[in-house]
Amino acid sequence: MKETDIQIAKKTIITAVSVILFLILVLNSFSIIRAGRVGVVTRFGAVNRVVNPGLVFKIPLIENTITMETRTQKEQVEAQAASKDLQEVKSTIALNYHLRGEKAVEVFQNIGIDYKERVIDPAIQEAFKAATAKFTAEELITKREAVKKEAFEHLKERLARLNIIVDDFNIVNFDFSGEFNQAIEQKQVAQQNLSKAKLEAETARTQAQGQADAQKILRETGSLTSEYLQFLGLQKWNGVLPQVVGSGTPFINIPIK
Repeated sequence: MKETDIQIAKKTIITAVSVILFLILVLNSFSIIRAGRVGVVTRFGAVNRVVNPGLVFKIPLIENTITMETRTQKEQVEAQAASKDLQEVKSTIALNYHLRGEKAVEVFQNIGIDYKERVIDPAIQEAFKAATAKFTAEELITKREAVKKEAFEHLKERLARLNIIVDDFNIVNFDFSGEFNQAIEQKQVAQQNLSKAKLEAETARTQAQGQADAQKILRETGSLTSEYLQFLGLQKWNGVLPQVVGSGTPFINIPIK
């Protein structure tokens, strides 16, 4: 190979390497932050600034951009706690939250991009335990909205200090031990039987009072005659004459024409 050919080959390699390096520098000189996110620009690993969605220019190989989502996100965790009367309760908690965009640098510096696992999940567990400890197991069912409000306020206050905004909080379900569920079922059956007995007693009392009132009215108006009493006796007579008849008044005084 001639010397001129070697020189041409060297120039070609150098040119190709230069073009590649130039493209690398160009591609690393900007990044795109999508809508619903913010960018944290670091310089040699240290936080330098926060940038809004759009095209972001940076110093190649020196600065790096990390995106953090500010849109509402959903988190669902399984929580376990004890009620005021020491009944074990499990629940599924659904949480909607978002990052305070202007405080993204503080979140990144103090917590990191994995803030969900580090602070949100433990905070949900803590809020659920704090709320359920104020209610008995039965109240957790009958006062579900109050339990939700208590946990929501606790969680909202705790995460707000960490620049995480709680949008919504829901307790999807409550799950108790088998013994407690059986006790609740037995109590409901007993309450139903008691209600039925009270209703039957009230009905009988009302009927008895009605009959007493009717008889009082008849006596006061003079309509409770011997003929009317005989009529009532005939309605209740089973058609069988008594086996022993004395010399007194006949059992049924039927006038003979």
